[in-house]
Amino acid sequence: MAANETTATAHLSSNAETDPRPAHGFLDADDVLPQYHIEAQTSLVDRPLRSLKFGEAFAVLDTFGDIGMAPGPEGLYFQDTRYLSRLHFTIEGQRPLLLSSVMQDDNGALSVDMTTPDIRIDAHDETSIPREVIAIERTKFLFRGACYDRIGLRSYDSRARTLKIAITFDADYRDLFEVRGMDRAVRGKRSVQVASEREVQFRYVGLDEMVRTTALHFGPTPKRLEPGKAEFEVHLEPGERASLFVRVVCESHRAFTSAPAAEKVGEDAAAGLSAAAGSTAARLPKGLAEGAAFARAYRDARRDLRAMTAGITTIISSNDQFNEAACRATADLYMLASRTPEGIYPFAGIPWYSTVFGRDGIITAMMVLWIDPNFAKGVLRYLASTQAKAVDPAADAQPGKVLHETRRGEMAMLGEVPFRHYYGTIDGTPLFVMLAWEYYSVTGDRETIAHVWPALELALAWMNQYGDRDGDGFVEYARDTDKGLENQGWKDSHDSIFHTDGQLAKGPIALCEVQGYVYAAKNGMAKLAAMLGHDALAERLTDEAKALCAAFDKAFWNDEIGTYVLALDGEKKQCAVRSSNAGHALFTGIALPERAAKVAATLLSKDGFNGWGVRTIARGEARYNPMSYHNGSIWPHDNAIVALGLARYDLKQEAARIFQGMFDTALYQDQKRLPELFCGFMRRRQRGPVSYPVACSPQAWAAAAPFAFLAACLGLELDHARNRVRFRNPTLPSFLDGISIFNLKLGGTRMDLRLERHDEDVTVKVLRRRGDAQVAQLK
Repeated sequence: MAANETTATAHLSSNAETDPRPAHGFLDADDVLPQYHIEAQTSLVDRPLRSLKFGEAFAVLDTFGDIGMAPGPEGLYFQDTRYLSRLHFTIEGQRPLLLSSVMQDDNGALSVDMTTPDIRIDAHDETSIPREVIAIERTKFLFRGACYDRIGLRSYDSRARTLKIAITFDADYRDLFEVRGMDRAVRGKRSVQVASEREVQFRYVGLDEMVRTTALHFGPTPKRLEPGKAEFEVHLEPGERASLFVRVVCESHRAFTSAPAAEKVGEDAAAGLSAAAGSTAARLPKGLAEGAAFARAYRDARRDLRAMTAGITTIISSNDQFNEAACRATADLYMLASRTPEGIYPFAGIPWYSTVFGRDGIITAMMVLWIDPNFAKGVLRYLASTQAKAVDPAADAQPGKVLHETRRGEMAMLGEVPFRHYYGTIDGTPLFVMLAWEYYSVTGDRETIAHVWPALELALAWMNQYGDRDGDGFVEYARDTDKGLENQGWKDSHDSIFHTDGQLAKGPIALCEVQGYVYAAKNGMAKLAAMLGHDALAERLTDEAKALCAAFDKAFWNDEIGTYVLALDGEKKQCAVRSSNAGHALFTGIALPERAAKVAATLLSKDGFNGWGVRTIARGEARYNPMSYHNGSIWPHDNAIVALGLARYDLKQEAARIFQGMFDTALYQDQKRLPELFCGFMRRRQRGPVSYPVACSPQAWAAAAPFAFLAACLGLELDHARNRVRFRNPTLPSFLDGISIFNLKLGGTRMDLRLERHDEDVTVKVLRRRGDAQVAQLK
């Protein structure tokens, strides 16, 4: 996926499985950690974490709502920098007892219920305050560059109590890449001061000449306030309530300027990120109490979320657990969505990828196109506006290439990492063109296509010129500098492309799935060209796509392994490795019909499918490692693409089998949320899937996956040109007896549908329809 790009070093407990081939140990040159490695001395699965996000700010919290009580990624982040590294609440010097910790159903806030432990104020007394007499309710959320925190207390005691409460805090201003494990020899200067009786302000002047500030506002006025600690005394009569408020405001501006900080955040034209994600609204009118500020921000945040989700398609099934998983996936998608001047864009994932990624945004938008086409519209317009215009080797950029990643932290601004505006992805550009056609075929939105048409033409030119480095008709990659990513497909770990003996492939490398993306892009571009009256271009692209299909089958098919190979190396030798990439060839339609059943059989063999999902690399291959990032792990989004590919060739039962495995996986996950990835160990009775130690959760394309699985099994096709919704040979997995789809949109038509399973048959019923679109079912 996004520039993670390697295996974690965390030790996982033993989970041995039988491998038909001997294990191989491969060392990288000088046995050093791979580039942009995510260091893992602790696992993100050893304790539950809670994530909040709004715009460019996100928070990673423990179950108490605290920050920094254990090593790891916990913190409040803004624009790829950790603005708050510690926030710890105690009562009489002790941590409360945790009762429950839940994200609200729409991810709008974290709600934590706690109570007092047994507290001995005097060591000679027995219990000065017995446990469970004070209820503590904590609510936290983010809104426009600020984190809002309310700690509510209610006494159930029979006597009055005066409680000493402390909140300790700190801000380390670590760049996200430092939090991930990278070392820096030199950093900027940090300072802290008590700005008023209710405010402490941290300030960091970075080497990039940016000033980053964290202001902590407290209400009511603390009894004692010092850098790093606020102390309160709260008196509670029996049955009485009280509340404490903490508002943490993140701001940044250029050094050596006297302009107000929030005005200096501005809009980064190259990144296209909106100042609306900044902190202007976090500054309060003079005299407004913190409690009123909390209430107003909470109201406005919920209004903002309701506005973003208004009018989307929703689903309700016969299975309550699937409904919970689908609701969580929907909430995750819209929590990760950020507004840009071009529309909404799904940030890739928390904690490591809370920013724009081209590939991730495109695939997420494809998967939820039938739920909400606004994602696709925003992604298309944003990526068109940030498309590379010149050759820049440091950014792996050439004219027409689509953005891979953008970062706004200090290390990116200084060039210590290349990701400020980075274009090192080989698949983002053809996927961009693919998305344009799919978006138009569903929506008929000529205005958006006309707006991005120049970018589509540039993307096509890039594929034919810069993408095809040796003129053989295939699109290949090779990084331009040693700072760029070694591998530039979605499996971008340093060791993810290799030969049957385990030796790493040398480039330029032509990936299996990328040729499929180019094929689908040219077919889609041909249809768009014909729609716009460019008949000669349409004919040329159709011919090019047919030629590519024939050349692909000849170069990439391998009878011995029974599937399409992983890649071709720089000498056009096959990397004859069984991988999930071949499923992407089904997804794009480049696979010959007579090959589909064999590809499916390989994917769903015991080596390929572990009972939960399809592995990235099949068991038994030289570099297979079920605990690796890309060489034997399981990714929900990858499985969703495979399922869509199987459905394209009418292999619906195979698609349903994968859907079943992924649903079973969700049942074992915290909040029934599919993670970025998990380990590829074989499924065993009475045991759940094995987690990956540093997986992002939530992750945008993992959240989108359930909707892709459902569309695949239903054979759902929205055809704007024919004004038709079609279900092609629909099937439902055994855990679903029926599914209702509400507010499905096609042009001006809105409809509600009900699909029910009867043994192996599925019936479709129209419950409500406004408009003239037709519904068809094809057996």
